[in-house]
Amino acid sequence: MTIKGWAATAANRPLEPYEYDPGPLRPDDVEITVETCGICHSDASVMNNEWGMTKYPVIPGHEAIGRISALGSNAKGLEVGQRVGVGWASASCMHCQPCLGGEQNLCLENVPTIIGRHGGFADKIRVQWPWAIPIPEGVAAREAGPLLCGGVTVFTPFYTYGIKPTDRVGVVGIGGLGHLAVKFAHAWGCEVTAFTSTDAKADEARAFGAHHVANTRNDEDLKRMTGTLDLLLVTVNVPLNWSAMMATLRPNGRMHVVGAVLEPIPTNAFALIEGQKSISGSPNGAPVTSQLMLEFCARHDIAPQTEHFPIANVNDAIQHLLDGKARYRVVLDIAA
Repeated sequence: MTIKGWAATAANRPLEPYEYDPGPLRPDDVEITVETCGICHSDASVMNNEWGMTKYPVIPGHEAIGRISALGSNAKGLEVGQRVGVGWASASCMHCQPCLGGEQNLCLENVPTIIGRHGGFADKIRVQWPWAIPIPEGVAAREAGPLLCGGVTVFTPFYTYGIKPTDRVGVVGIGGLGHLAVKFAHAWGCEVTAFTSTDAKADEARAFGAHHVANTRNDEDLKRMTGTLDLLLVTVNVPLNWSAMMATLRPNGRMHVVGAVLEPIPTNAFALIEGQKSISGSPNGAPVTSQLMLEFCARHDIAPQTEHFPIANVNDAIQHLLDGKARYRVVLDIAA
């Protein structure tokens, strides 16, 4: 068989039509006919080899939603025709301690969907069966793709660190990740502050569930937030005023980073010691966490705010994202 998609053949080049033979279906894999696929900034980073890990040609796309068209002989708990989603990871070893402990996203052999393999900007995609996440009733499949990457990325710290509904949470960056983080924090029951460098997003942030809005470029706003937050969730990939960010934390507060900031994050020991504060980070989420996140979304009617493009206009869609015009996740419609 042949899988048809849109591939990058070199850095800083538009995607172009590309076909490949995936070979026989492996026993642990499932094949999915893709209906929609979200575009994440990580797709652009891989396309342009910004992380130095890209192998060309590569079909991007790691927020795919579709129906199972074939099952390997070892696949468990899934059915042909079932609608599932695929996120950043497509496989893990399934025998190491993190895998056996339900933290497959921390497996040292974790296989990203678009690093060394082809992703979801295509008519079909293959993944190891535990990473094909069933889409529950109550989650709109057409909008669900970004939840499997951006959604679980910002949901994971709430779940992992036992964030309480009485906690005060700050979200830095009201974009593709941040707008979902605000929605999750609000539904979690927290008091939510949205940090943005764009005053024009203030009303939208409040509509997503923020109780307060602060401008990251306004020293008075940052000073006013000193010592107020239990969790500061950083979703942006740009340098910030890190000392001011750390100062927003209450005793035992945590600054958690999910944005791929390429520059070092400076701090000093006293900023952590005084108040017993922490800095942490996390990659996406495990399959069980992804399933719980989707169930939480169904219960609280949470969905990303999306803009749709046909797959034939994929390069326009990517440029729309890179130009900072996305409000707030871009999704490609692939199935006719």
